[in-house]
Amino acid sequence: MSIKIKYTKAELLLQLKNLSLVIFGTLVLAFGCAIFVVPFDLVTGGVTGLSIIIDNVIMSAIPIDIVIGVITWVLFFLGLFFLGWDFAIKTLASTIIYPVAISMFMHLVSPDVLGGIFYLQGSVHADIALIISALFGGLCVGTGCALTFLGGGSTGGMDILAFILCRFFKKWKSSTVIFIIDATTVVLGLFVIGDLIHTLLGIISAWIGAMVIDRIFIGRGRALTAQIVSDKHEEINLAIREEVRRTTTMFVATGGYSGEPKTVLSVTFTMRQYADLMNVIKRIDKTAFVSITRAHEINGEGWTYGEHD
Repeated sequence: MSIKIKYTKAELLLQLKNLSLVIFGTLVLAFGCAIFVVPFDLVTGGVTGLSIIIDNVIMSAIPIDIVIGVITWVLFFLGLFFLGWDFAIKTLASTIIYPVAISMFMHLVSPDVLGGIFYLQGSVHADIALIISALFGGLCVGTGCALTFLGGGSTGGMDILAFILCRFFKKWKSSTVIFIIDATTVVLGLFVIGDLIHTLLGIISAWIGAMVIDRIFIGRGRALTAQIVSDKHEEINLAIREEVRRTTTMFVATGGYSGEPKTVLSVTFTMRQYADLMNVIKRIDKTAFVSITRAHEINGEGWTYGEHD
């Protein structure tokens, strides 16, 4: 694996911007889980949902933030072993920050901290606190994940397990496997916690999170198509194949003003690959013309019919 050590000023600023988005997104995610999800045992799937189930099974013998930290790091090393450094680096920042941040934010959920402002169970509106927590928990989780994706990172978690399974079972689609894992977690939560209302609100919270991710990141669509016009199209084409791991279509178009022939690159990619693609283009040709549109439906090799990872 080649590691680029020297950055230009523009590249360094771009890397810092992306890292800031990943860090802030992870903090928002941790805040939402610590304040709204964990205190009310809302099983929404993912590492936090699994940790809530384990916490109930062992009757809180181990602090839940410790359980979250252990599961997060176990999944990270599994991803490193099976998926390699490229994937691990994208999840490293969130893996380091998330367990620490959720542990710190959980200290806010106390009647003795900041006048008990985050102690929703003891609020005068405690009768609707569970519903409010489901709504705002989903909002924070979705916002945090979307910001992390915009920064080119990944929250990792149970997604790592899905990607590992898809690596061994080539015909499986990651989005389907992630849904199955999350659904299994929610069903386990129902049997372990034994409260249907909590389970239904957990599902609503998870649905809100998914909707927020779509709205913040790309609106209603999960797949995007970019058309790139650049004199360095060969370099960009090679970098997209090797770094973004997407294939392209190249065709010649005529400039309406200049009348000169131009090579246009067309590439379809997922929302998780947006930051990677833009980083590649900006690094190679800052003057490249890039037009990005939502792909209503993508079918064929590398894509599930009617479903975009």
